[in-house]
Amino acid sequence: MSTPPSYHEYHLALLQSLFDTIKAQTVLLDQVPEESNELFMERFSELLTQLQQGDHDSLYQGQDILCQIIARYPQIAHLIPRDLLWYFGGDCLHFMPDEEIAQFQLLDEHRAAAEERGEVFDWVQARQLLQAD
Repeated sequence: MSTPPSYHEYHLALLQSLFDTIKAQTVLLDQVPEESNELFMERFSELLTQLQQGDHDSLYQGQDILCQIIARYPQIAHLIPRDLLWYFGGDCLHFMPDEEIAQFQLLDEHRAAAEERGEVFDWVQARQLLQAD
């Protein structure tokens, strides 16, 4: 049985997937000046590198990046995994309804309790179980 990805690894994989999706969206280049888009994608790439290196101080930059995606590319805002809005928090929480925030708070409480007991917490499985209720 394999060990589930850590909370950080899971969200980093979601962020990488979002980056790849945005990079592949050539229609976006028509709506945002190319130079501006390139700078944005460079900042997004830097964020990924910082998080891969364990720089959790870059979480504020993550909030900014996600909020910019919603503002710059509203046609793909629905592609942002809800988990990323929660992970980065702050201004990102404005894009989540109260009920969804409550669900993520409950998941975080379960994760903290499991870590306190020294247990591995499977975020993906716990999230799926919570959604099934």
